[in-house]
Amino acid sequence: MKKLVIASNNAGKLAEFQTLLAPLGIEVVTQAELGIKEAEEPHITFVENALAKARHASRESGLPALADDSGICVDALKGLPGVISARFSGLPRSDERNNQALLQALQTHDKRAAHYYCVLVFVRWAGDAQPIIAEGEWHGEIAREARGAGGFGYDPYFWLPELGKMSAELTHDEKHAISHRGKAMKVLLEKLKSSGIE
Repeated sequence: MKKLVIASNNAGKLAEFQTLLAPLGIEVVTQAELGIKEAEEPHITFVENALAKARHASRESGLPALADDSGICVDALKGLPGVISARFSGLPRSDERNNQALLQALQTHDKRAAHYYCVLVFVRWAGDAQPIIAEGEWHGEIAREARGAGGFGYDPYFWLPELGKMSAELTHDEKHAISHRGKAMKVLLEKLKSSGIE
């Protein structure tokens, strides 16, 4: 496998995938480059949405496809924003509005534990009956004020107590090593290797 389509139009995610897949010599094309519209994400679980996106991108491109569904889950909000993280404040999507909506929802909560969750789904073809699935979690807390200029989404407010930093203050390499997506990608690469797909 030397080429695959990434079923996402999120610039932050695409940059991370390209960095993570580059060492394998896999050419990554985005669905947007191929003129493929985003798939619907009607499901209430991350894995169902990721699978729907992967099948859609593979069907439209004729290539193997990799999709991710990820978001931030806050304990005090019973897992919200969860699968609607990217559109928590409505459409059009806005990181700034999403962050403000999250801070507003947490205004009366002292316990601010949260985790990023990522599930990756790889399909060899659209009707692949054995998709390869990998997941990762990254635990922290939601801060009351933003810090840092890196990352995207909720990163400026995602506090990592053990590092004394926000996610948005990490370098790309630091983030890839410990993030939910980085962890999921490591699991996925191992599964691809053991399946002889790499």
